[in-house]
Amino acid sequence: MATETTGAVSSCVDSYGSAIGMPQLCFEWFPNQIFWLVLTLVVIFLVLSRIALPRIASVLAERQGTITNDIAAAENLKAKALEAEDAYNKALADARAEAQNIVASAKAEIQADLNVAIAKADSEIAAKTSESEAAIAEIRAGALASVEEVAKDTAAELVSALGGKANAKDVGAAVAARLKG
Repeated sequence: MATETTGAVSSCVDSYGSAIGMPQLCFEWFPNQIFWLVLTLVVIFLVLSRIALPRIASVLAERQGTITNDIAAAENLKAKALEAEDAYNKALADARAEAQNIVASAKAEIQADLNVAIAKADSEIAAKTSESEAAIAEIRAGALASVEEVAKDTAAELVSALGGKANAKDVGAAVAARLKG
């Protein structure tokens, strides 16, 4: 019987007790190898399914949550930026409108001051014109009176020079008739 056990063992082990060839290919060890293979795979499966994969899944879920939150925050910030831009554009338009109103009111104020100054200048010019016209009328009246006097004196001298006697009343009537037309 010893030969049988040694014969069975001898196919995988030599006379010194060391394995010959590749032990994985020894058919007598297959059940033992399969048992340990299955046991190792079950342990690896349990470790992976109970410890490693839940941690990986939680990390992935956390990462996905962070990405989702970041995208939502970015959208929120983008909306706020658009609102801020709209507010800026509105404020800019309001400022431009206010500037236009200020310019228009300044122009109106300057125009009103200019109109007052023009009206004052026109009234001064009208007053000076009426004074000048009055002075011209006085000068004309004085000139006509002087012309009439000169004409009377000249007519009287001419009549005397021609040898006639000049009556002041007749000379005045003749000069007045001639001056009227």
